[in-house]
Amino acid sequence: MAALLALASALCYGLVDFFGGILSRRAHFTVVTFLGQIGGLLLALVAALVVPAEAVRPADVLWGALSGVGSGTAMYFLNRGLTRGAMSVVIPLSAVTGVALSVLCGVFLLGDRPTVLAWLGIGVTVPALWLVSGGAALGRGEPGSRTVRSSADGLIASLGVAVQYIGLAQADPASGLWPVAAGRLAAVAALLPSALRHAPRFRRQPAKLQVQSLATGAGAALGLILYLEAAHRQLLAIAVVLASLYPAVPTVLGLTALHEKVTRKQTVGLVSAAVAVVALTLG
Repeated sequence: MAALLALASALCYGLVDFFGGILSRRAHFTVVTFLGQIGGLLLALVAALVVPAEAVRPADVLWGALSGVGSGTAMYFLNRGLTRGAMSVVIPLSAVTGVALSVLCGVFLLGDRPTVLAWLGIGVTVPALWLVSGGAALGRGEPGSRTVRSSADGLIASLGVAVQYIGLAQADPASGLWPVAAGRLAAVAALLPSALRHAPRFRRQPAKLQVQSLATGAGAALGLILYLEAAHRQLLAIAVVLASLYPAVPTVLGLTALHEKVTRKQTVGLVSAAVAVVALTLG
């Protein structure tokens, strides 16, 4: 069950990345990111009120808030990178580095002890994510300055991803979903200054795009809820790795919905990701 929850989280985040990337090409990334966090906050509040919580401690709220700052940062820089047309750079950098940082923290700071089979899955996941995203080589097909900026976006987003996953996993299960709600509120607060600077852009966006942005944020919040449940049922390292398989989703959607051609590297990456899922689930 824990593995299925983590994979469902990956599915949610993959869909959010796919549709969020499309929206970020139609509107300023600040608009898409901020409205997304608002949508996530609304869904998280409803879910927190519906799901019973035994006891919500201040520490749980603070861990959730820290996670929210991380996820808000990750989405901001990920969407900014996508507007620069550098998906093949930003996504692998944010996913692979975020996974590595989270696993290392879980093993060396939180005492995770994955099995040999789980380590095999973790080891396969990192190159698999890179290959699924196209095996991007920095500087390929991009001007030098754009490559540097895109790489910086991806690395900053990866730090946000790691903080998001590690922080949320520290909340006590007895706190229910209130850490997720606290995180969405913190993300909104963290992104508010940028939103105020670009206030005129919000008024120029059609209502349909604003609703779509709210929906992507709600999807991201659902992904976090599923991840939180998975992290409470298994090792952080395994939950993070399974949840971080989300780059496979926009790749598959690109092949099926947008009729893109799959490369040999992406085929190897998708097969490797499937092997990693099996190893992590059994491990």
